[in-house]
Amino acid sequence: MAKKQEKEITVEEKLKTLYALQQKLSEIDNIKILRGELPLEVADLEDEIIGLETRIKKYETELKEADTTVSNQKQKAKDSELKIAKYKEQLDNVRNNREFDHLSKEIEFETLEIELSDKRAREFTQDSKNLTEQIEKSKTFLEERSADLAQKKEELDGIVSETKQQEEQLREDVKNIEAEVEPRLLTAFKRIRKSARNGLAVVMIERGACGGCFNKIPPQKQMDIKIGKKIIVCEYCGRIMIDPELIGAQ
Repeated sequence: MAKKQEKEITVEEKLKTLYALQQKLSEIDNIKILRGELPLEVADLEDEIIGLETRIKKYETELKEADTTVSNQKQKAKDSELKIAKYKEQLDNVRNNREFDHLSKEIEFETLEIELSDKRAREFTQDSKNLTEQIEKSKTFLEERSADLAQKKEELDGIVSETKQQEEQLREDVKNIEAEVEPRLLTAFKRIRKSARNGLAVVMIERGACGGCFNKIPPQKQMDIKIGKKIIVCEYCGRIMIDPELIGAQ
């Protein structure tokens, strides 16, 4: 019985509520426009910096491996030199041609090992030099991008701090207004707003045309909108249309 006695919400009131909701959401949109591309730029810079840091760590790991390889190859060459010296000493005490040939082949083998070790040491020394240059370049670039990020964050934080209180109040207002709108209508409103390029789901009639897409509205439909007895959407863009007089607009 109590429910039946509740005041029925008229179409005019529904339209006024939707328009009020649209106004609050448009104000939030304007705040986002004020921030511009800064949030995306900050996110992109953060991702780029993470990528640079990962790259530098990879280069540093490769540099350590190259330096270790150079050190190992140099040690290998030294070991071969010691073996050659030992084999040459043994040549003075050979007892037959067989021992002489064996020692000669060992000396030849170790000599080739020294040449190979020297070649590998030179190659990895060059790799080490290239990696060191890449690390220095990457670190310089990282410093530049970090400075850019700090600047962008400072700009964004400044705008956010200026508009934070305003945006929080607007979002609270939106929440309160949405509570007054019946679920099905609110769902339709959000769907229209999402598909609209400028985020406008409710528009006024302007000079006999839809305020969203500016297509002309037939006279009879204009009259129906003016009467405000039912919710009417534009047949071209799908936006909800409202008569200016209903919201006190000129």
